Amino acid sequence: MDSESALDDSYFDHCPWDFGPRASPAQRDAQAAHQKRLTDSGASIGAHCFVSPAAGVFTDTLRLGENSYIAGHAYVTGEVITGADCTVNPYATVRGRIALGDGVRIGAHSSLLGFNHGFGPDRPVHRQPLTSRGITVGDDVWIGSNVVVLDGVTIGDHCVVGAGAVVTKDLPPWSVAAGNPARRLRDRRETGPARRGTAQGGDGLGDAVARFADRARSQAAGLLARAWDTDAGRYRDRPGAPLTVRAHCDAVEIADLLLGTPPPQLSAAEHAERLRALQDPAEGMVPELADDGGPGLLPARAADGWIDDGAAEYHVLSVGYALELLGSRFAHPVRPVERMTAGQLVARLEALPWRTRAWTAGAWVDCWATGAHHNLGLGAAAGEPGALEALFGWLSTRVDPWTGMWGGASSPAEGRLQLVNGHYRLTRGSFAQFGLRLPYPERVVDTVLDHGGDPRWFAAGRQNACNVLDVAHPLWLAGRQSCHRSAEARAWAAEQLAYALEQWRDGTGFGFGPPGEGGSGPGREPGLQGTEMWLAIVWLLSDLVGVADRLGYRPRGVHRPEAARSPAPGPPAHPVPVDNTL
Repeated sequence: MDSESALDDSYFDHCPWDFGPRASPAQRDAQAAHQKRLTDSGASIGAHCFVSPAAGVFTDTLRLGENSYIAGHAYVTGEVITGADCTVNPYATVRGRIALGDGVRIGAHSSLLGFNHGFGPDRPVHRQPLTSRGITVGDDVWIGSNVVVLDGVTIGDHCVVGAGAVVTKDLPPWSVAAGNPARRLRDRRETGPARRGTAQGGDGLGDAVARFADRARSQAAGLLARAWDTDAGRYRDRPGAPLTVRAHCDAVEIADLLLGTPPPQLSAAEHAERLRALQDPAEGMVPELADDGGPGLLPARAADGWIDDGAAEYHVLSVGYALELLGSRFAHPVRPVERMTAGQLVARLEALPWRTRAWTAGAWVDCWATGAHHNLGLGAAAGEPGALEALFGWLSTRVDPWTGMWGGASSPAEGRLQLVNGHYRLTRGSFAQFGLRLPYPERVVDTVLDHGGDPRWFAAGRQNACNVLDVAHPLWLAGRQSCHRSAEARAWAAEQLAYALEQWRDGTGFGFGPPGEGGSGPGREPGLQGTEMWLAIVWLLSDLVGVADRLGYRPRGVHRPEAARSPAPGPPAHPVPVDNTL
């Protein structure tokens, strides 16, 4: 036996880093055959990889970047995506929804558990449903031996996690962390103890967002009082603006974010009762207020039973979530959703203006899916049998695999504005709200970053809350599944975050910003809508940068980052489009 073939196969199971330079031709052939069996089952394996035949690899999705390996006795299941130069060392466990960047080292006996069991008292644990928020690990990360990383955690770029740590919360980039539960000890770029701000943002953004949050909290009660009309017993977006349903909902969201309580003008029960009373009992939708501040009227039903009213459609989101924040729910199901059949739903989807007004089309999907969510919470129907499945089936087969979007191409006048903004509204209500994975997340990032560089919408002074939100959320959501272009996403977020923090106006909050295409939006004057939206945007941008923990708040309403309910019937992880003629 010559020196090249002197090493037993079991040696490479435990020392896979030696396979490239030291394996015999026969061992290389055997490895190629093993990898072919995996790729024939749907795996994607890059060049110069090694997967030990002694590892338990039983994945639904496996994508290994080049120069990566899975060592012997590792246990790998679920949906696992890695960048280049990633290593899963002997006896490590990688399960659930896992996305690794480039250069990630997972030490022996460590566990990345991207799923969880329920443990309610109503049934044995082994019969509880499984949930999966997924684990995302950035580039250049060393996870030491015997580390446990729990579901829902994001570990930022350049982190080092000490042996035996139990990671239960996100770690910002450059963290050196250890302990049970793991805590951040210092910034890897520093030789001494971490400096606040520099350690969390690299450029002081950590300190900046902390100062901003303290400032906003100290002024929150005054902002709400400014918008309260004592005589009408309702809220205006700002003094002099009309009384609106949304203003009341924005007040509830702002108070929840900054005060952790209902707006102080009324008790939680009183707020909930006033909002519940606005719902039309026959249709279950909330029309805009009449000029005198009383309940408004809804238009007649369309032929398929839908109520075509833009304000009432958005109130399915804003009122429904405000009531949830107040510990309440709608008094009645959203009837147009409840009575819609799968056939009617598909016909409505086909008729939406995807090519010319993708935002309008996406907003309708957001409304219908959110109505389904609220109806399920009441124990009512999410449409007639098969309607919810029809929604996700239709969306899964109409997504464009080249852009990750729904709708037409960009236009000279708007660029990708309609396409990206429509994607946000559609995915907010459907995939994000129901806890389903985005189709083609890498293409989403490509499209959204391309749009995010359009100076017509994102040059300093031209941003408005809608346009920035509609880029920040897709980047955040896609980033939970993939580390694709993560450094560029962080750079964009850092630039927009620095700008956003400067827009706060003491005593009045945030303005929405310059009106969008067609003059939409409340404009530059600070008010409740701008404040509510920018507070959520600041959280999303801060989380993309890795400093969200410094804010001390997390959106829980319309702009909540987490799913609102467990996954519904939906698409496969990588759907195959059959009709892209939208």
